[in-house]
Amino acid sequence: MSHKSPRIEALLSRFEESPDFSRHYAGYFRCFNAQLYYEAHDVLEEVWLPIRGQPQGNFYKGLIQVAGAFVHLQKERLGPAARLFALALKNFEDYPAHHAGIDLDLIRRLCIHHRQEIIDSGETHNPLLKDHPPQLALPCAEFK
Repeated sequence: MSHKSPRIEALLSRFEESPDFSRHYAGYFRCFNAQLYYEAHDVLEEVWLPIRGQPQGNFYKGLIQVAGAFVHLQKERLGPAARLFALALKNFEDYPAHHAGIDLDLIRRLCIHHRQEIIDSGETHNPLLKDHPPQLALPCAEFK
């Protein structure tokens, strides 16, 4: 585990356990939905680092990049956000519409939509609406 592990464990302890998915994976979605995008990135990075290069690695890497894109949106860095959305989409290419308990196509559409809004505005419009931030459905056994 990384030097961030105690902080991540403290963060995860705030959330209810998921019966079907790891604490870190479910915690990613809970952090994301609470607009804690940097924390979502860190939580899932703990899972990804030991398996990068393995089949599930690109999936986790893509989710981490989605959270990273939203960190950039929070900081009004639109160009880097658009690039991270594109990288996430590339990392999701080999995965089906429903994967690891989530509707991955919904996340793909979110990335495409936000990236396109940034590009169409010439990097002047931030698609992150403060009053209606996106929510990602928590993983469920139905899509497992």
